[in-house]
Amino acid sequence: MIGSLLLLGIAANAWVLGSTRERIYDDTTRMPVYDFALVLGTSPYTHTGNPNALFTNRIKAAAQLYHDGRVRHLLVSGANPSRAYNEPRKMYQALRRRGVPNYAITLDYAGFRTLDSIVRAQRIFGLNAFVIVSQRYHEYRALFLAQHEGIEAIGYTWPEEDRRQPLRTEAREYLARVKAVLDLYVLHTRPRFLGPHRPIDLGPSSARGYIAGRASS
Repeated sequence: MIGSLLLLGIAANAWVLGSTRERIYDDTTRMPVYDFALVLGTSPYTHTGNPNALFTNRIKAAAQLYHDGRVRHLLVSGANPSRAYNEPRKMYQALRRRGVPNYAITLDYAGFRTLDSIVRAQRIFGLNAFVIVSQRYHEYRALFLAQHEGIEAIGYTWPEEDRRQPLRTEAREYLARVKAVLDLYVLHTRPRFLGPHRPIDLGPSSARGYIAGRASS
């Protein structure tokens, strides 16, 4: 039994990495131009209260894509479980400080999991092609999910980021890739919230935020 589980884990990780590794970039000059980027959420602070380098590097990467003209619009997607914890709002504020204009950012407050963020980008916001902004270790899984949904996606990660992650992070992601395979092909897991179609207008407008299909201020 244990041997079978280990083989499942190895096979699932090999599948996820092998089918996506060629679509991850860390040089904007070598990547295609897209209209949209999906910035995946994380906390701006670690559990010890220190600044989270993962958050900072995602923001730097997203702002770079915009300022280098590789994307025109950023969809920031993350969890918003309480007034005290709001990933999309923190990402929006950080991007504004880096000079990304208000009209180039849309907020999705219902990105509770990577799967939710990917599926909602397509089903709610009408995006069938985009750049995924996260860390390399995470982008394998995100791209695997996008591929399953028929989305044309590539990944972009901050070029100066250390590819090595703490053992705890690597172990958690190893298991998350197995869970992703099970979610897609066994459990057929869907996002916690969907809702009506809310396509993003690329013309100048105020920043928008949606959760479960409702506009929220």
